[in-house]
Amino acid sequence: MLISSPKTYYDVIVVGGGHAGVEASLSASRMGCNTLLISLKSGAIGRMSCNPAIGGTAKGHLVRELDALGGEMGKIADATGIQFKMLNTSKGPAVWSPRSQNDREWYSNEAQRRVLNQTRLDVLEDSVADIIVDGGVLRGLRTFLGHEISCGMAVLCAGTFLNGLMHTGEKSRSGGRFGEAPARGVTESLCSLGFSTGRLKTGTPPRIDLNSIDLSKTEIQNSDDPPIPFSYHNEKITNRLIPMYLTYTNVGTHKILEKGFDRSPMFTGRIKGVGPRYCPSIEDKVFRFSERERHQIFLEPEGYDTNVVYVNGFSTSLPEEIQFEGIRSIAGLENAKLIRPGYAVEYDFFPPHQLRHTLETKIVSGLFLAGQINGTSGYEEAAGQGLIAGINAALKVQNKKPFIVQRSEGYIGVLIDDLINKSTDEPYRMFTSRAEYRLLLRQDNADRRLMRAGFDLGLISEGMIDRLNDKENSISESIQYLSSTTIAPTKINPLLVMKNESPILENELLSKLLRRTNITASDIAGVVDNDKIKLNILRNSVGQQVEIDMKYDGYIRRQNEQILRFAKLEEYIIPEHFDYSVISSLSTEGKEKLHRIRPHSIGQASRISGVTNSDVSVLSVFLKQLENK
Repeated sequence: MLISSPKTYYDVIVVGGGHAGVEASLSASRMGCNTLLISLKSGAIGRMSCNPAIGGTAKGHLVRELDALGGEMGKIADATGIQFKMLNTSKGPAVWSPRSQNDREWYSNEAQRRVLNQTRLDVLEDSVADIIVDGGVLRGLRTFLGHEISCGMAVLCAGTFLNGLMHTGEKSRSGGRFGEAPARGVTESLCSLGFSTGRLKTGTPPRIDLNSIDLSKTEIQNSDDPPIPFSYHNEKITNRLIPMYLTYTNVGTHKILEKGFDRSPMFTGRIKGVGPRYCPSIEDKVFRFSERERHQIFLEPEGYDTNVVYVNGFSTSLPEEIQFEGIRSIAGLENAKLIRPGYAVEYDFFPPHQLRHTLETKIVSGLFLAGQINGTSGYEEAAGQGLIAGINAALKVQNKKPFIVQRSEGYIGVLIDDLINKSTDEPYRMFTSRAEYRLLLRQDNADRRLMRAGFDLGLISEGMIDRLNDKENSISESIQYLSSTTIAPTKINPLLVMKNESPILENELLSKLLRRTNITASDIAGVVDNDKIKLNILRNSVGQQVEIDMKYDGYIRRQNEQILRFAKLEEYIIPEHFDYSVISSLSTEGKEKLHRIRPHSIGQASRISGVTNSDVSVLSVFLKQLENK
């Protein structure tokens, strides 16, 4: 509910209405906490600042996990999607990743509707001027409009707004997003409390007019049909699906862009913050990959009822006239009308070694940080942190045990563990390669991994757990049947021949046949006599799980064994205030990193960048001797 005057006390206050703030405020209020969301503009809640898309490689895994835990992003993406793709399907299932293109305005409106109608959640249009702390414990917040509000916990989700500065060519202006003011006061308040801060950069491309594009010169990119929903709550997508379009830069484009390098804030040193390595600006791509003759440009309409097109792949802070000239040198864009130039934005962040795995800060009890304030990039990474911070803020105010997703349990766990242990001097982006156990952490089984935890937290309904139990039973019955049932050569050989597989000479287990490269679960369903099993396998959510579990059985068992070893190291707890200086044989860098991050276990210590295997061995031996004494 939108309010003009807040109460004097809230269990949880969330600052910032971006993707992290949406998840944090919804989770805390749904877990029974009286919650306040402070946003500069209620109309900007859930806004897609950059690309109007959700998911992508590894990011789609995060959205699936969010949904399994009771988050909202997957549901909003399904409700407002205009195109859906499952990426990387030519590769193994560990890297399949869902992605949706969304109607930008519709997405934001839908997020606002859900937030404003949530019980126990107030929304205040204001910004935070100061954080009130007493004896290392959070007591409340002071706003620019003069409100002093006490709280049990607070979650800061400031995005790119902390002292935000936007750059286009030689022009700079204050702001955290196009048309929106920066947030001032939070950085200074945190620094006065002893936090260290840094500066990062991100960027966005120009927007052009759809009616000015010659689409006949582009490659049409159609949606998957039928599309697969993000949310386990949705069985199908009913929205009208529209295409996106692909074109390319050329050598001429690159020469035009190079003319603006001497006025680029990135090359002239006016931008001090480090940008995302894996989502570079177009000028950075032209400079770093000068041998390439072209780069992909995806033209992505921003919705059903708008002519605005997002020029994906052309993120830039070059002068406006250079952007315009470069755009018009691309096939299909010769007569393009520029609606808004691209720009870069610099903002303050707080290196995440200052956090616990709950996302509570180590310096101030009761204060949580989530999203780009922690040095990440992307809506999905922000939303994942927002959900975990909101959950743990609610649990702490209720005096309950914290909730932590281990890196062996989900990509959300990998994300947070990486941030804390490796910290970051550039915006962090999630990739499947960051997960050691990625065959187990697939996007298709997030419900099986995490939904029961969401139910225990009160964020998943009993009806969804009933559906999950039914699914698990169907998977188990199907695997048992296939592992114990044989089939005669006369019945299966026609299929094997058609699929370019060797025919069999005697009866063979169905499970063994399913492990063949070209044989799918639906193929097996077509030849079994058991009607119940046939129906089970033909249910997409079941058949896919059965097929993956059986085809990759050996690899899955091996990764489960690795997780057991991982768990043992996690159980080896290090005292919170342990003095690492007493171990003379630790490396100098190892001592410094261990002292700064203060790992809770030997397992965490082993994942800290700069802590060697030798350091871990020495630390383990010393702690064991200490324990024996």
